[in-house]
Amino acid sequence: MNDPAVEDWPGDPWDQRVASALSFLRRRLSGQYEVDEFGFDPELTDHVFYPVLRRLYHDWFRTEVFGLENLPDDGAGLVVGNHSGTVAMDALMLSIAVHDGHPKARHLRLLGADLVFRVPVLSELTRKSGGTVACNPDAERLLSSGELVGVFPEGFKGVGKHYRDRYKLQRFGRGGFVSAALRTGTPIVPVAIVGAEEIYPILGDLKPLARLLKLPYFPVTPTFPWLGPLGLVPLPSKWLIEFCPPIPTADLVDYADDPMVIFNLADQVRETIQQTLHHLLEKRPDPFGR
Repeated sequence: MNDPAVEDWPGDPWDQRVASALSFLRRRLSGQYEVDEFGFDPELTDHVFYPVLRRLYHDWFRTEVFGLENLPDDGAGLVVGNHSGTVAMDALMLSIAVHDGHPKARHLRLLGADLVFRVPVLSELTRKSGGTVACNPDAERLLSSGELVGVFPEGFKGVGKHYRDRYKLQRFGRGGFVSAALRTGTPIVPVAIVGAEEIYPILGDLKPLARLLKLPYFPVTPTFPWLGPLGLVPLPSKWLIEFCPPIPTADLVDYADDPMVIFNLADQVRETIQQTLHHLLEKRPDPFGR
């Protein structure tokens, strides 16, 4: 939601930024902004969340992206990626890659674990930025509405794995993402992400503390918890993201409840991502190089 008066502002670029910021604040205070049924606030995402994430994306991780032409120009698409990095930084960087790289600046609607939506502040931020619970009903509603949806089937098994297991995909659960794609006839776009494994290398897991805090794991990294808050700063690894050719599902709608079809398609997606990871790692011999 842009203000025409700001777009036509005659001053220098700095004046335009100030005018744009004031216009943004006026709309927020007056309630003149839109939020969808899931709580997604596109204006807040574009003006507040994404500018912060772009600094990490470009300056810290020096991200390179390949295969953006494999994303659908319009309509639904299910983007399925590998998950890693101790925290879900890969999901956030993937959102920037899709929005800034797509010719229509499409938003990626991320599916997150239940734990994310049980944390008060984190839940609200996730909803505002377009996320929702990783369940088939929500996924199917988004896909039926023509949205680009992002899912990470490895879940906590992926983000919580040890550094020694980096870039080895974990099990893909029960293939619920495949079922959602089949029911809506949505193409599946596998995506491989290299770089997240090195930002917080997990050397150990304090399981008793994790159980006490009701967390899936409590990571020990080279910097956390030894350096306190400084240990939360991600290491500046080099990131590569590649979108693979889409896998069509329009002809498989009648097999949405067939366990064998679901398993075979999930395995195809998993193998595609794994092979692409190997390819990207060959392109990036130094995890912290340019």
